[in-house]
Amino acid sequence: MDTIPKKNQMTKKRIRQLRSKFKEFGIDGYIVPKNDEFFSEYALKDRLRTISNFTGSAGFAVILKNKNYLFVDGRYTLQAKMESGEQFKITSYEKILNCKLFKNLTLGIDPKLFTSHLLFSSFKKNNKIKEIEKNLIDTIHNKYVIKTKPFFSLQKEVVGESHLSKIRKVSYYLKKNNKEFLFVSAPENVAWLLNIRGFDNPNSPIPNCRLLINDKNKIYLISEFKNLEKLIKERKVKRKEIIEPKNFKVFINQFKNNKVILDKKSCSIFYENLFNKNLKIYKNDDPIYFFKSIKNKLEIKNMINSHILDGVALSKFLYWIQKVNKKKITEFDAQNKLERFRKKNKNYLFPSFNTIAGTGSNGAIVHYRASRKKTKIINKKDIFLCDSGGQYRYGTTDVTRTICFSKPNNYIKNIFTKVLKGHIAVVTANLSKYTNGKLLDPLARRYLKLEGLNYEHGTGHGVGFFLNVHEGPQAISKFNNVKIHEGMILSNEPGYYKKGKFGIRIENLVYVKKYKKKLMFKNLTLAPIEKDLINYKKLTKKEKEYLFRYHYDVYLKISKYLTKPEKKWLASFI
Repeated sequence: MDTIPKKNQMTKKRIRQLRSKFKEFGIDGYIVPKNDEFFSEYALKDRLRTISNFTGSAGFAVILKNKNYLFVDGRYTLQAKMESGEQFKITSYEKILNCKLFKNLTLGIDPKLFTSHLLFSSFKKNNKIKEIEKNLIDTIHNKYVIKTKPFFSLQKEVVGESHLSKIRKVSYYLKKNNKEFLFVSAPENVAWLLNIRGFDNPNSPIPNCRLLINDKNKIYLISEFKNLEKLIKERKVKRKEIIEPKNFKVFINQFKNNKVILDKKSCSIFYENLFNKNLKIYKNDDPIYFFKSIKNKLEIKNMINSHILDGVALSKFLYWIQKVNKKKITEFDAQNKLERFRKKNKNYLFPSFNTIAGTGSNGAIVHYRASRKKTKIINKKDIFLCDSGGQYRYGTTDVTRTICFSKPNNYIKNIFTKVLKGHIAVVTANLSKYTNGKLLDPLARRYLKLEGLNYEHGTGHGVGFFLNVHEGPQAISKFNNVKIHEGMILSNEPGYYKKGKFGIRIENLVYVKKYKKKLMFKNLTLAPIEKDLINYKKLTKKEKEYLFRYHYDVYLKISKYLTKPEKKWLASFI
């Protein structure tokens, strides 16, 4: 049963309720971001969904007196039109920069949800911003279910470096740059620094907290005390190093004229205002993003092991859906079956993001999500796109495969082959020449562009170690200039999407390895690539050799965990 019309009615009602508050607060509009106060990608308080019915992972809504805008990137254009198009004008993310769509208005915001960097480059250019302490969405709907659990530690045997060593590294950075404090506002960066994790995110083991560190190896962890009892027992933090959020305003007043670095991506206006009273602020990127992006040998080893476990689950699923299952199943059934295969391993914890399982036209919606009430029966004449991942002890996975159940037409085979050629071009690239994501990105698109085709999303994102599945600063996109370093992990996921028809994407995670003084990509993901969708006549000898070596490696690493029929099937890809 389609519930979108009913949700549209609820959205309409909530917009009316929100607008009724404009006069009280002296505003002409209100801006609602996707993120929560911790700037999480997958927020437990999804206020954007509350006001717009949009379920994607990135976006901004602007509700004005007579018109509403929903800003999304290319991944979500189709999805946003379906979910929110009745009440909102769907607008390209790029139009946020120096926004000229509305001018000379007073726009209300929750200062805990915005950075000054974002506002100055977007909505503040042509409008006034009014900070409202009370979140107006919460005044009309505040039924978010948030359960907190204590944070937990990861041992050095898992992460490869002690938290004391990491603290010294950050303190040295501060001394070197003539700064006294760093305010670590991104929870994933606190997690890396202290080797802790938590349960404050539906898809990542994130501990929602912040931290202040100085140039003398001293830390102050900003969190509710109830979350830290385990860490105190394990001597990861001392009682005197804990500041509860309600006391932080008083605590920070003891510092005068100190130099503090605030992360421009995740330090909210609310916290910036607190620091601005007595300290000298320097807005920059938190250096921990870069430190965290370079995984050590033990982290890489754990990621490799996690991908073996994940490769077994995914390969069993692919065999089952293509060769064993004879029933008519829905996209929702398929994603649940894949989850059951993953759950068979005791080291599997939960999905690293909501599975994308789209048949036919739904595959063209880049971040489509099936549900029990909104799902299609998988048509064996259509191609099927499945993008999924898991959080394991200890590692994070993300993989996309596009498969067919019957002989595909040459048009689809040729496009799939162009996507595959782009995928191979990235993983085999000479990283001495293609030193950053901006240089790598055209390699993935080259063969599609020869036919006037393209895709709207980036080619790859950074990935955390048992943290966020999307984690920079490295990425493969037309905007990313971050230099590729040994130990970095990225996704390699070119695709193509024909609106109303089909979607194709091939995604592996890769890590950067140094071999004979040269940097190269090595695959982490271990799962077969659909051979029946490949036009082998369009592949070069080197591309065919790459496919052979890749599938041979997959077979060597996961076949011992498969049944005889599954092994035979997997061997057919070599």
